[in-house]
Amino acid sequence: MIKFPYGISDFQNIISNNFYYVDRTDRIPLIEEAGKQLLFLRPRRFGKSLLLTMLENYYDVAKAEQFEALFGKLAIGKNPTTLHNQYFVLRWDFSAVNPQGDVEQIQRNLYQYINLRIKAFADYYKKLLPDEIHIEPDNAQASFISLLMAVQKTPYRLYLLIDEYDNFANELMMGGKVTDTARYKTLLYGEGSLKALFKVIKSAATGLGLERVFLTGVSPVVMSDITSGYNVAESISLSPEFNDLCGFLESEIHATLRQVAIECDFPLQEVDKALTMIRSFYNGYCFCYENKPLVYNPTLALYFMKSFQKHCKYPDNMLDSNLAMDRGKLRYIARIPDGDKLIVQALNDKEPVTVSELSDRFGVEDMLTVKKDNAFMASLLYYFGILTMGGMTGFRRKILRIPNLVIRKLYVEQIQEMLIPDFNDSETVTQVSEIFYSTGNMQPLCDFIETRYFKAFSNRDYRWTNELVVKTAFLTLLFNDILYIIDSETTLERTYADLTMIVRPDMRKYQLLDILIEFKYVSLPDAGLTGQTAKQMTPDELKAIPVVKEKLSEATSKLSQYREVLINKYSDEMRLHSYSVVSVGFDRLVWDEVKQ
Repeated sequence: MIKFPYGISDFQNIISNNFYYVDRTDRIPLIEEAGKQLLFLRPRRFGKSLLLTMLENYYDVAKAEQFEALFGKLAIGKNPTTLHNQYFVLRWDFSAVNPQGDVEQIQRNLYQYINLRIKAFADYYKKLLPDEIHIEPDNAQASFISLLMAVQKTPYRLYLLIDEYDNFANELMMGGKVTDTARYKTLLYGEGSLKALFKVIKSAATGLGLERVFLTGVSPVVMSDITSGYNVAESISLSPEFNDLCGFLESEIHATLRQVAIECDFPLQEVDKALTMIRSFYNGYCFCYENKPLVYNPTLALYFMKSFQKHCKYPDNMLDSNLAMDRGKLRYIARIPDGDKLIVQALNDKEPVTVSELSDRFGVEDMLTVKKDNAFMASLLYYFGILTMGGMTGFRRKILRIPNLVIRKLYVEQIQEMLIPDFNDSETVTQVSEIFYSTGNMQPLCDFIETRYFKAFSNRDYRWTNELVVKTAFLTLLFNDILYIIDSETTLERTYADLTMIVRPDMRKYQLLDILIEFKYVSLPDAGLTGQTAKQMTPDELKAIPVVKEKLSEATSKLSQYREVLINKYSDEMRLHSYSVVSVGFDRLVWDEVKQ
């Protein structure tokens, strides 16, 4: 039976206890060749800590006798580099440092943590160190220098691993208080304690015993703030060869799902259904500009596979609660002027978010006080893991897209929070949506959009005056990942459906409809109407207007094509209902169910 190491990031624990492990040790030679001071950025909960503990075990001189047990069955064990087990290894995890309190308190927290790690280092390597390491309670830099002096008297050198190097900035950014900004600047600017620490690290790498440094984090913000304090790290975050250094490939997940299906005594066709689920909800990350296989978030993949194995069914809530805190990242962007518009734009797959280059030189002051443009905000969303690489435009601009359905859900929730914050409205949305899911009657939903949603949307001065607004309204109100696999711009044999709602395989036991919708927009002038006139007309009268009739016909024609493709894909399991929807200005909606 597979043992899934959900929540475990200790390499030795995973290997020694035969937990599931996706082997990335074949990249060790590439890491060695990439440079001696490296920066590797990935979204939170993407396997960075496990990567660091793998490197720690590989290079640790004190674990030479354990090399075969830890790495013998892995790729690097069959062809190790000459540097294995040749270093003293010191690992810091800045997420373990409390960032709260005034500057003096934070400095004490930082120094206390580093001194504890240095003391643990001294105890661990005491048989190999000829001199005692002196701990300076009020000066962790001095303690670190003492450690280096002891290391220099041995045949070995130091490998420093720093996890979550930007944790201080991330904590501050989510709070966004001016007092926090001043506190952070004191840590990073001038001779602040954090900057001073990185200056010692930089100096130590010039022949003072520190030979290699590997830092992980979420964004480049701290690198920008400490500038001359540590300007020697090379980023490998966008290197194609490291695209899947953290994360799982679909082929790896497929093989694992087959084993789980056997354990659950499922027929193998269930594997394809499970793979469709996990692909729809979790796949989609790309961390380079080249065309590489997409990467799954390992935390989400393990969450799904462990639940699938334990209960022999899919988890009801596909968003792992440990990643739900990423909502705060979108709230941060929504607070920035025009940030809410970027969030809405990200849902538009026909006109995706693009940037000429990712922003990689910005500090906390930039994030909190400087006027933001789309490129800046989109780059932040990329680093947070709620946008990812999606190819290039014809003008070589980088496309950034929402990676998968669990992240799309976060966008939907943020838009709901912006536009329909009232609890009673939320209750009404639930009621009208459930009527539509079960009966196919769209009218209550359309009534709500006309009276509540359009008004809220138009008051926020969005620049779109087309079917994107209509599609966004329906998507945000109908999104339900417990019941449906929901997507917009679904690719159907090189054409794109506006919105498809496919009942989850495990929910087909309920009387839910599969839904396909095509949206069109007619401006009030094109319809020859005013807003007041449109509101007074019946649905049949609106449908009789030539331009509205034409748009309904166009939508119906496209639906016939999409419907055939969907039925061929999902066969007799589907209870597919198709709808053409035309918005007349932002005042009225008319719709037809397309019978086949």
